[in-house]
Amino acid sequence: MHIEHKSKGPQRSRAFTLVELAVIIGVVALLGSALLPVFAKSGLNYRSVQCLNNNRQLCAAWRMYADDNRDMMVYASDDGTGTSNPLNQYAWTAAHLDFSPANRQNWDPTLDLMKRPLWPYTGRNAAIYKCPSDQSYVIVNGVSKPRIRSMSMNVYLGGFATTDGGWLFAAPYRMFLKTTDLSAPGPAKTFVFLDQRWDQINWGSFVTDMTGHPNSPAQYEVLDLPNLVHDSGCGLSFADGHTELHRWLDPRTTPPLFSISDVATLSSPNNPDVAWLQAHATAPK
Repeated sequence: MHIEHKSKGPQRSRAFTLVELAVIIGVVALLGSALLPVFAKSGLNYRSVQCLNNNRQLCAAWRMYADDNRDMMVYASDDGTGTSNPLNQYAWTAAHLDFSPANRQNWDPTLDLMKRPLWPYTGRNAAIYKCPSDQSYVIVNGVSKPRIRSMSMNVYLGGFATTDGGWLFAAPYRMFLKTTDLSAPGPAKTFVFLDQRWDQINWGSFVTDMTGHPNSPAQYEVLDLPNLVHDSGCGLSFADGHTELHRWLDPRTTPPLFSISDVATLSSPNNPDVAWLQAHATAPK
């Protein structure tokens, strides 16, 4: 059973002050700048570096929230029932992105992001929720409104805002509800956030389909697809705090933007990228 979170924000006894948060964010930004020459040599551009930096800051906020709340994680997604479910207030985001001009959550951070559990830990910086390469927008009354989020959270970290956090398809696999649960595959091998392709991102979670794991690669399927704009790869942050730019190997993982349905489940037998995502999302119970 999921233990209900008790804190709606940072606890005074353990929370960082605004000054401390500013120092941390400044140091992270400085480290990111120091790595620019390294990434330049590898052929990556500034946007790739900034995407990793945003991943790192968002992951730090995720960890600080857990530290202040008895190691309880925020949920990776709301359950779609709004305020009728009190647990939804503990989802890291409840915005469901699309391209509808009627959906203000696409571009207005005051409707969701600024009300969410991680916001006080992010330095109140909406920019870190988005990959700088994300050029998606919504046309509202003839005006282009940039969408505000391209980061998604590993669904197995907190799951959906329910008492068990899970979906039926996830039943054979670990659903991590506390940071102390991360024993396998381990913090250094479990991704927290990744930047998702903007033609697919919708709810707050990234679902790695575990079909075929670990010994039936001919059964591999994909439901959500990661970003592809960083040299055919995407940025990820991990539960131990490190970040990584991972390049996808199989062209089935990187179809052209807006070429597939955002709700399609695709068969992808023997896809090494599916194997990689499965190995870094969760583990069998």
